[in-house]
Amino acid sequence: MKIGFIGCGNMATSIIKGIIRKQIIDAENIIASAKTKATLDRVQKELGVKVSTDNLEVTENSDILVLAVKPQYYPEVIAQIKDVVRKEQIVISIAPGKTLDWLQEQFGGSVRLVRTMPNTPALVGEGMTGACRNEYVTDEDYATVLQILGSFGEVETIPENLMDVCVSVSGSSPAYIYILIEAMADGAVVDGMPRAQAYKFAAQSVLGSAKMVLETGKHPGELKDQVCSPGGTTIEAVRVLEEKGFRSSVIEAMKACVRKARGI
Repeated sequence: MKIGFIGCGNMATSIIKGIIRKQIIDAENIIASAKTKATLDRVQKELGVKVSTDNLEVTENSDILVLAVKPQYYPEVIAQIKDVVRKEQIVISIAPGKTLDWLQEQFGGSVRLVRTMPNTPALVGEGMTGACRNEYVTDEDYATVLQILGSFGEVETIPENLMDVCVSVSGSSPAYIYILIEAMADGAVVDGMPRAQAYKFAAQSVLGSAKMVLETGKHPGELKDQVCSPGGTTIEAVRVLEEKGFRSSVIEAMKACVRKARGI
C-alpha cells in the first residue's frame, strides 16, 4: 500500500511520523509534495519519505491520498488532480468546513472520500481524530483508513453533522490548552517559580488530569470536587475562575470556532 500527501505542513508531518512509528506503512512507500524545495528537503531528511513538487505525481503514485493543504487551496488542488484520481483510490480530507458533498462536487465523480479532523498532538502519538465517509468507501477501505488514523492517537467515527463540533473540541482545542498552560506557568512565575519549572508543573498537571478523566471514567465535575476541600485553596481558585467567566469563555470560544468552521 502506498500513501501520498499533497501538502506537508505540521499536520501532515505529524500524521506521517505516526504512520512510520507504528510501522503501518514504510517510509519508502510514502510520497509527499510541497511548494518549496526547502520544505521538501526538510521532510525528506527528517522522515525519509519520497518527495515531489508535482501533485499529479503524488496522486498517481498513491493508493490513499491525503489532501493536507490549507482549506483555501482545496479547489485549486482538486482541479489539478481530479482527472487522474482512480476509482479504487481513497481520498482523505483533513480540512475543516469542507463537506463530503462539497468534495464530491469538486471531484465531479464517484470518488471514495473520507473526511477527517485530526489534531496536532498526533506528533507525539496522542492525537484525537474524528472521521466519516461517503457511500463509495467500502468497509474494507474504511478499516484501512481507521488503522492509519489510529497510528498517531485515538480515532472515532462520528456523523458528518458533528464534524464542525469536532473542529472546536479537538482540532483547534490544543491551542486553548497551550494558553491555559502558559497562563498557569505565568501565575507560578509571578510568585517566584523559575519559568522552565513552571511550564513542567503546569503541563504535567494538565496531562495527569486528562488521564484521570480518561482512565477513571468519572465525570470531570466529580474529579474537580475531589480536589476542592471545604474552605480550601482550590475552591477559592475555582471561585475566582467562575467569577471571571472561565467556563463560559471556553464555551463561547468553542461556539465561535464552530461558526467559523461552518462559514457563518
